[in-house]
Amino acid sequence: MLKTLKDLFDSLLSPEAVAGVQGCGDDHAMQLATAVLLVEVMRADASISDAERSAVRHALVEKFALAPDEADRLTELAEVAAREAVDLFAFTSRVDACWDMPRKLRMIELMWGVAYADGRLSDHERHVMWRIADLLHIPHGAYVHARLRAREAAGLGPEAS
Repeated sequence: MLKTLKDLFDSLLSPEAVAGVQGCGDDHAMQLATAVLLVEVMRADASISDAERSAVRHALVEKFALAPDEADRLTELAEVAAREAVDLFAFTSRVDACWDMPRKLRMIELMWGVAYADGRLSDHERHVMWRIADLLHIPHGAYVHARLRAREAAGLGPEAS
């Protein structure tokens, strides 16, 4: 199955697919777009920790009911796509157009979980999160509440004022 899945994702990495030619019904394209956004948060600070990689995997398993090996392969494909992408719009535009607000908010919360997975939040992670939330048209209050829920889920104390 993974060989077939790999072939499918390879075809999704074409410039036309990344630009959003495929519609909302394409689950694999949505999975890849979501995985790229999660990976962008993981790549935002100087080093990628095992905890961050695990958080990406967990988010993909939860969001799309993937088997762990499928989530690992999707993460690998997303890392390649993220390195080759010139911006995030190709990925955020697909998610923004296809998902309702509760689903986008859950994704933002999972992304915050990736940012907090290593126990700290860098300024660059915060900036990447803000950019993605802005491109997804997430209201500021909902963005802050998602961050607080993820921080609490990560077992971190309240933020300093």
